[in-house]
Amino acid sequence: MNNSVFVELRFWLMVTASVVLPVAIYVALLLKRAVSRWTVLLLGFTLVAIAGFDVFFLRLMATAARASLSLADDMVFGSEVSFALYLFPLMFGGIGVNIISHVLVSHLVSAEKRFAREHPDE
Repeated sequence: MNNSVFVELRFWLMVTASVVLPVAIYVALLLKRAVSRWTVLLLGFTLVAIAGFDVFFLRLMATAARASLSLADDMVFGSEVSFALYLFPLMFGGIGVNIISHVLVSHLVSAEKRFAREHPDE
């Protein structure tokens, strides 16, 4: 058993994936001049999935931290400080849900306009 969860490869892979993937998604969405609805929807669902994975992994790390010998693990994952770690998944999930709802609302607005053009008598 490792003395700390901070020296485990899976911890650093989680941190890297949790920061690099969302930032890459944001940069891709900001730099593209034209993006299809399906791409935006997929990226929104990806952000929500990353947030869910992060919450699962933070719970897993908290369990591993309680079993480790290191006090630093307990200070980060077993105390009130761990609440701060949940802010990133909360933000990513919130932005992902907002992106998904934007795609759905814009689709519904387009569908309503199309319906109004096709049925002017109603």
